[in-house]
Amino acid sequence: MTGYGRAIAALGSDTLTVQVNSVNRKTLDLTMKLPEPWDSLEAAIGELARRYASRGKVHVQIELTGAAGVREEVWDEDAAADALDRLSSFAARQGVAFTPTPELLWDIARAQRKPDDFPPAEAAQATVLATLETALRAFSAMRAKEGEALLVDFLGRLEILRRNVDAVAARAPAVPALYRDQLLQRLRTAELELNLEDERVLKEIALFADRCDVTEELTRLRSHLEQFATLLKSDGEIGRKSEFILQEIGREVNTIGSKANDLTISRAVIELKNELERIREQIANVE
Repeated sequence: MTGYGRAIAALGSDTLTVQVNSVNRKTLDLTMKLPEPWDSLEAAIGELARRYASRGKVHVQIELTGAAGVREEVWDEDAAADALDRLSSFAARQGVAFTPTPELLWDIARAQRKPDDFPPAEAAQATVLATLETALRAFSAMRAKEGEALLVDFLGRLEILRRNVDAVAARAPAVPALYRDQLLQRLRTAELELNLEDERVLKEIALFADRCDVTEELTRLRSHLEQFATLLKSDGEIGRKSEFILQEIGREVNTIGSKANDLTISRAVIELKNELERIREQIANVE
């Protein structure tokens, strides 16, 4: 599900800004961007974020700004150059060809940072997590609002499923009788007059009626629909449980479709499959 949350707090003379956003994804893909001196806070930030999201591509961004904007790390260029010279001399003494790469220069520069007054992670942790939680609450509220809209959509589609199940149930008892009439008509067309009470006719009709009987499938299908309706209105995570129930609904619909030897039932099965697929597409984004 999509969501966005933002929170701002004071940290000393600086301003702490935390943003959380997400887009749809079946599993949780959590990424974060924060100042390097606070890298040790990643585990705590991740733990807190997972309390509010179990699905989606979620990104957490944390910035610390001063009066002049985003605080930047300051490199000690003289110290970095001296370290590179010493490394080059060492390589020459060892008879090793030395060609600095951009990655090596970056590592040396990072190792030779000038000391600054950037707040230590331990001192900033409480404020960072409290601000993050405020942003996560706003993020969660936005996702909840989207969830309410999805619930209305799901309940509407659930009614369409029920109507089509009722249509199949109403039509199913008439199918054997229609088959009987069609069978007798074909026999008459072939000039094979047989009595309706002929054992061969009765046996053929009985076998057909057994093959096309969908009573058990309809019972299970209605039960799954009620389970799905109950789950939609329950608290907590429903995404993965719903996917399982929808899979079972799909199984029963497919069985009814394979047994159906009637145009009306086949049309209802097509509608069931269409609505079921629409629900599956949306439920994949729900927690």
